[in-house]
Amino acid sequence: MTRKTVITIFDYGAGNIHSLVKALDTGDGVEVRLETDPVAALRTDALVLPGVGAFSNASARLSTGAHKMREEILAGLPTLGICLGMQLLFDSSEEGEGSGLGVIPGRVRRLRATRVPQIGWNEIESLDESLPEVAYFANSYVCEPDSDDCIVAYSTHERDRFASVVSAGNAIGVQFHPEKSSSAGVTFVRDFVNGVCR
Repeated sequence: MTRKTVITIFDYGAGNIHSLVKALDTGDGVEVRLETDPVAALRTDALVLPGVGAFSNASARLSTGAHKMREEILAGLPTLGICLGMQLLFDSSEEGEGSGLGVIPGRVRRLRATRVPQIGWNEIESLDESLPEVAYFANSYVCEPDSDDCIVAYSTHERDRFASVVSAGNAIGVQFHPEKSSSAGVTFVRDFVNGVCR
């Protein structure tokens, strides 16, 4: 019997992640798990940091295993960070206390706009054809890397242009919610899973 590829969602306990589980579950050969222990979540083929919750609360939930999780991601563990999950890849956030994983040097700042949070569809500016052209956002904060080298795509809310997709090694972070971004978003998630399965 062939071993299944395990995709683990680290669950901060902050919200419904049913649509994300559904997008990740590509069928035969893949097992999607939820895990609330940050160290146990690393016993996996790929890690997903979901996009619901507040930075300080998620940082607190990560704290007992943050060092180990950072090590594993930097060592090549395939990782997908979505919205808040992308922000946790950075050092710190203006949203609240606590530290991120520090996988990507930089900080998280509040959107510079009159309409905050940004809720709804927005364009993805990228030459990467694997990314959706438009995607669904629900965010008040955005990532500000120390270097542009990690930025894969930008988006603009009002006049604030920000990094909407970043990558570092086998980790990718997206500020949008692919699981809520129609068929193109689900395809993006499944491409991530298929890449892990190869």
